[in-house]
Amino acid sequence: MRIALLSYRSKPHCGGQGVYVRHLSRGLASLGHEVEVFSGQPYPELDPPVTLTRVPSLDLYREPDPFRTPRPSEIRDGIDLIELATMWTAGFPEPLTFSLRAARILKRRAGDFDVVHDNQCLGYGLLRMQRAGLPVVATIHHPITRDRDLDLAAAGLRRKLTLRRWYGFLTMQGRVARRIPSLLTVSRSSEADIEAAFDIPDGRLHTIPLGVDTDLFAPVSGANRPGGGPFRLVCVASADMPLKGVGTLLEAVAKLRTEYDVRLTLVSKLTPGGATESLMDRLSVQDVVDVVSGIDDTTLAGLLGEADVACVPSLYEGFSLPAVEAMACGTALVASAAGAIPEVVGTDGAAAALVPPGDAGALVSAIGDLLDDDGRRRAMGAAGRARALREFSWESVAARTVEIYEDAIRARAAEALRKEERC
Repeated sequence: MRIALLSYRSKPHCGGQGVYVRHLSRGLASLGHEVEVFSGQPYPELDPPVTLTRVPSLDLYREPDPFRTPRPSEIRDGIDLIELATMWTAGFPEPLTFSLRAARILKRRAGDFDVVHDNQCLGYGLLRMQRAGLPVVATIHHPITRDRDLDLAAAGLRRKLTLRRWYGFLTMQGRVARRIPSLLTVSRSSEADIEAAFDIPDGRLHTIPLGVDTDLFAPVSGANRPGGGPFRLVCVASADMPLKGVGTLLEAVAKLRTEYDVRLTLVSKLTPGGATESLMDRLSVQDVVDVVSGIDDTTLAGLLGEADVACVPSLYEGFSLPAVEAMACGTALVASAAGAIPEVVGTDGAAAALVPPGDAGALVSAIGDLLDDDGRRRAMGAAGRARALREFSWESVAARTVEIYEDAIRARAAEALRKEERC
């Protein structure tokens, strides 16, 4: 099967999109399929024989110059003008403009592919691909309406106005999602949320959990805490936004340090001068919090494997890859009972301790209980590792995704036949 896998941005080591694209494409290729990834900036890291076709945008949000004004010589066509005008009017253009650029490419190359698989873009260009005769499948990791609602709840009145404009692309995503016959998501929780947010008909969504590389994310030999030295906590937050609950964790760390020798490694790209940095200043925890970003998977696996406790304090997650990665590393886990997290880690307490989202006191209690009990930490880590091996593998993700492709291809062929008969 010849597969075009689309991703409007694919940051390799932070956030789920780049991870999903890399590992799913590798799993599909290992099954003998030809996979070509089409991506905007930042581009993904891919494994042979998967190929990458770059679909460059104006890259208006690149580091270290986000919301930049491009030079006039960078403007190539009308899509670039749409991208620039949307940014200038406080909107987020990338899902739309990437889809239009990808549709332009795939219209010329429609005969090269059996199926198109979109990753979270849901731009109007996907409908153009369908009109060109291509079967289209789309993955929605979770409805971004959740991000919007939590951001709005945390914002002041003036900020609410710009946030509503920023999230304006959600109207488009809902319209497109309702017109794509085959949709994938990563958890039953996300499936229910997407159906409600985008008014998706019953039976259109299929749940296939994400996988984890259990060879890379594995227990670290000799990682048990020796006598002396601080307890090591780690949290992976793909974005500096209220949704990730980092503020709640920092409040918990401020309380924990009064009773324990603790050190938190926060794997995230913080906004300079933003809410998280300001909170660290107010809580005076800068001396026990290390912030790292841009690390590769090997380094991340080492941080998770060497930690005493991993934390996922999110207020909502459509899946939570960091939770699965921590379990695969055999590290005791404390996580919010929010979104799909209970579904991912289990609710019996064996692989993770679940706490109410946004409750710093509950985090303090759950983390403290684990720090006090060496044996429980080891038992929880072993149970988490066993769950990751049993439930989450990229090989099974790829195989189940191919089944959806085959269904989409058959449905498209049947629709084309019906049109011919009517003519």
